[in-house]
Amino acid sequence: MNQTVFDKIGLPKNLAWAYLGILIFMMGDGIEQGWLSPYLIDRGLSLEQSAGLFTMYGVTIAISAWFSGVLAEAYGVKRTMFAGLVMYLLGTCGFVGLSLPGLNYPLMLVTYALRGFGYPLFAYSFLVWIAYAAPKEGLGRAVGWFWFVFTGGLNVLGAYYSSWAIERIGNINTLWTSVFWALLGAFFALVLNKSEKQRTTVAGGTKEKMKELLKGITIMKEEPKVLLGGIVRVINTTAQFAFPVFLPMYMAEYGFSTTEWLQIWGTIFTANIIFNLIFGFVGDKVGWRNTIIWFGGVGCGITTLLFYYSPQLSDGNFWIVMAAGVLWGALLAGYVPLSALMPSLVKKDKGAAVSVLNLGAGLPVFVGPAIVGVFYKLVGGEGVVWILAGLYFFGAFLTKFITLPGNAKTA
Repeated sequence: MNQTVFDKIGLPKNLAWAYLGILIFMMGDGIEQGWLSPYLIDRGLSLEQSAGLFTMYGVTIAISAWFSGVLAEAYGVKRTMFAGLVMYLLGTCGFVGLSLPGLNYPLMLVTYALRGFGYPLFAYSFLVWIAYAAPKEGLGRAVGWFWFVFTGGLNVLGAYYSSWAIERIGNINTLWTSVFWALLGAFFALVLNKSEKQRTTVAGGTKEKMKELLKGITIMKEEPKVLLGGIVRVINTTAQFAFPVFLPMYMAEYGFSTTEWLQIWGTIFTANIIFNLIFGFVGDKVGWRNTIIWFGGVGCGITTLLFYYSPQLSDGNFWIVMAAGVLWGALLAGYVPLSALMPSLVKKDKGAAVSVLNLGAGLPVFVGPAIVGVFYKLVGGEGVVWILAGLYFFGAFLTKFITLPGNAKTA
């Protein structure tokens, strides 16, 4: 049987347009991630208020992420993705158009939180589609490609595009362009993508659909390893969402401008998306669990500390700080096999397992800023970084207990 280019690289051909759509949509969503906190603080918010805004945003992302998988099972992937698009557009228009110009903090909390419901329903629901449409032997690579386009849009293209756009059209107009990118991404994912190989809807009425939704909760009791996987997934990207709240100010103390910080942040996740693919292959070859423990947990724990201390150790040398950050970003991809491991823990109800995985992906958006908000005044930036590193080492320990029947793919 002749293999196509798509087969060789592990990208499901029948979902190629949707992968492109996720990339573009997430670029629009990631426009403000690297600079919104210092921008709001410059305009008069306190660091605690900024952390509070991102924490509220993270709460809605976590809720939306949790139920994205089971909603996709109950109502269909495309319907769930479209609902995410609508919420994203409503939240963006309310935040940028109504609350941000006058810095109306209560309204900012509400509209930015509404925006937070959007991208998990749009992007994470797609993981259920992958779980059903991708061949089992290539699932690690298929989810590797998902995290490649997801992170490539959110953290790489979003950062580079915003560093270019802010200087030319200003902060507010840059935020408005996210509407265009979201609509373009949705066109590729929902209109041009024709693959029908998905779990469309659950048969039956409201009672059956509610039962399906509750599986996103009950599965953690029925299969405790799914719960452990969810906790490890939270730890995976907590630092990613904590860093932008306080690191730009810390880097500024060593002479880094906002543009230089965005270039570092964008390059970190350029390395990350490349290694998302590499660790998808590595996980399929040497074992999903080993990859998560050693590259993800232990590797990220060490490089989190290295990244923080690199400006001090190098007297603010741009390239040394960049190198330390890139190393952290590369090893962050060591968690990619978790997206293959968790659905494989269950024979059925893969949507419920993916929902717990997605909850773990959504919670860091809340947990990261919350850690900064709670501990920054108590222990400073240095103490916060040690907390984040400690979480990585704890996650590596937990992963030892996430085993499949027969230890398949975890040996």
